[in-house]
Amino acid sequence: TQRLLRMLAAVNGQMWNASQIGQSLGLSYHTVNGYMDYLIGAFLIRRLPLMHANVRKRLVKSPKVYWRDTGLLHALRGVADDRDLLSQPWVGASWEGFIIEQIISTLQQQGRAFEAGYLRTTDQYEIDLVLDFAKERWAIEVKLTASPSAGDMKRLNKAADMIDADRRFLVSQARDVIESDKRTICNLPWMLQRLQA
Repeated sequence: TQRLLRMLAAVNGQMWNASQIGQSLGLSYHTVNGYMDYLIGAFLIRRLPLMHANVRKRLVKSPKVYWRDTGLLHALRGVADDRDLLSQPWVGASWEGFIIEQIISTLQQQGRAFEAGYLRTTDQYEIDLVLDFAKERWAIEVKLTASPSAGDMKRLNKAADMIDADRRFLVSQARDVIESDKRTICNLPWMLQRLQA
């Protein structure tokens, strides 16, 4: 169990590959998927599915997996403190999972109807979180930076255009919120307030 949990910590924010995990543990991918279903049911892991959209590009088909509690993730990865965390090459994936969990949990607590997923094409266009509210679709990109670049928003817009996203949000650690038309660069507190409104 400890080995499985440590392996799941190592693949946090990545596309799920049960065969690869099973090979490392000497188990079949069926068994590993069964364990994963249990961890999802125990609210430890979130499996974020691919958002099916009518795009002309080929899509990656595997879901992504995230630890729902980043504190547990950091403990499994042996992180001692904030300084140690920020020096890790996987800190961006941890931040991404934290933001996604906060957004989805907020919507679920409100009892709102929505579908959540992600988008990734085989030629590397990606949206970290796609929220479909039936009448409106949001594209959300997560960046661990206090100063996102114009290029970050440009890449998000290009991918969001593929799925006809009505709103585009770049969630970072920026202090100032920049809104223009259907595009917004914001921080997590602002995003959660927007969801609650």
